[in-house]
Amino acid sequence: MKSLIIPICFGLVFASIFLPTSASAQLNKVLDKVSAATGGSSNPSQAEMANGLKEALEKGTGQSIDRLNLENGFLGNPAIKLPFPEEAIQVERSLRKIGLGNLCDQLITSINRAAEDAVKEARPLFTQAIKEMTFKDVQGILLGSDRAATDYLQRSTTDGLKVKFAPPIQASLQKVGATAHWETVMSRYNKIPLVKPVNTDLTAYVTDKALQGLFVEIAKEELALRKNSNLRSSPLLQKVFGFADSQKK
Repeated sequence: MKSLIIPICFGLVFASIFLPTSASAQLNKVLDKVSAATGGSSNPSQAEMANGLKEALEKGTGQSIDRLNLENGFLGNPAIKLPFPEEAIQVERSLRKIGLGNLCDQLITSINRAAEDAVKEARPLFTQAIKEMTFKDVQGILLGSDRAATDYLQRSTTDGLKVKFAPPIQASLQKVGATAHWETVMSRYNKIPLVKPVNTDLTAYVTDKALQGLFVEIAKEELALRKNSNLRSSPLLQKVFGFADSQKK
């Protein structure tokens, strides 16, 4: 009996790779039944792997966005807090030396508030990127590095996020007073004799730093899920990531 079932299984697996998604899903169900009947592996099907990974990514990106969208989501996190723009570090040092440290602190607070306010704009782009994953993407992520999912999202969404972030970042900078603080900072700095002018696109700077911080947080979520099985909050996540763990041993 087993001599007949084994070649049938191989034939079904081969067919599932080339048939349309609906037919492939049906074949996966057949394979699961055959596997159960023969005491075979309980490895997840293609559909389970895709659905499990998508569930994990939707949860992880959603939690990261929700956390950063809170007051002090950026400002209170030393790993991603936005400092003065690098080319303006001398501006900060010079102003603090002449007793204008409070003005510098106000600017730092306001640019972080702008990032916190705008980060929610990432949600629909992440949702779209997750929906568009192919099974090849799913396999590469599940069996890849500890930040393979983060890397996929970063590749897939960064260009779109920069375009989508710029208007709300600009609006947020104005709303929280960052634009006014920046103008005041530069006005005071330019009054210092013999200083070199600094030209910083504040919107572009905050956009880039906000995105960097967002992907840092998503990478943390991904690593935690991969390393801590207790965070796999559903049977599907346990099955899919348990399988991924077994393949890496």
